[in-house]
Amino acid sequence: MNLEDKAKELRHTVLAMCERAKTGHVTSSFSCVEILIALYYKVMRLPEIFAPPGRPGLDMGSGEYDRFILSKGQASPILYAILADLGYFPEEWLEKWCQKDGFAGVHLQMDVPGAEITAGSLGHGFGIACGMALSFKKDMKNNMVFTLLGDGECYEGSVWETAMFAGHNRLNNLVAIVDRNSCCATNMTEDALSLEPLKEKWRTFGWSIIEVDGHSIRELIRALDAVRHRRKPEPVCIIAYTVKGYPIDFISDDWHWHARCLLESDYERAKEILG
Repeated sequence: MNLEDKAKELRHTVLAMCERAKTGHVTSSFSCVEILIALYYKVMRLPEIFAPPGRPGLDMGSGEYDRFILSKGQASPILYAILADLGYFPEEWLEKWCQKDGFAGVHLQMDVPGAEITAGSLGHGFGIACGMALSFKKDMKNNMVFTLLGDGECYEGSVWETAMFAGHNRLNNLVAIVDRNSCCATNMTEDALSLEPLKEKWRTFGWSIIEVDGHSIRELIRALDAVRHRRKPEPVCIIAYTVKGYPIDFISDDWHWHARCLLESDYERAKEILG
């Protein structure tokens, strides 16, 4: 499977979903496509009935598969697109996403097969992921818990409370990935309220830090595989440097497009750029 082609395919799926629904966070979804592809198609241990072609899966009844928590719940379209592609629910459901009498809403909903939580209020998903990791640790299970946060989400106090708790309890089965696209809902992050030095902040709370190009599937897989096989006791924060809206130049790196509905001409232009 060519994962770069899969990234292009899934971006087209997200564009189609949001075009039909006349809503949805396209730029938030596009910044984390490669991150989720690396996780779901190469790194996470999934139940065998949902494992991608060529990858072994685990017995779903055993409960030993890894968990993913989308804390930046506004990026639900890309997660739904991946879950449908892997067979968690019929792809036809996506055609009615966020429509009257249709399938789900703008933010992530846990009643969607494969979605672990309902998310949208920032800072909540990370705490849930931490609780899962602690539970697996106490039960002496080998499950890994991966969670994706937006960098603007790191303004929330609950994020740092969770980071402190996870560091103190040495939850080395927990991986927090920060989608560092430097845009939040209403401004660029460093203009709204500076997050830097971000990696030093996480390190101070007892986390190991890995920095990657968040649009390089190869770099992401290498970093995530290394986390699985490490023996160090700290939880891991992967800071993935991304571009919001990537690779659609006219909506990229511009917070004004965060929740803005694209016009029909915008969708056509975006699809042309994707190829």
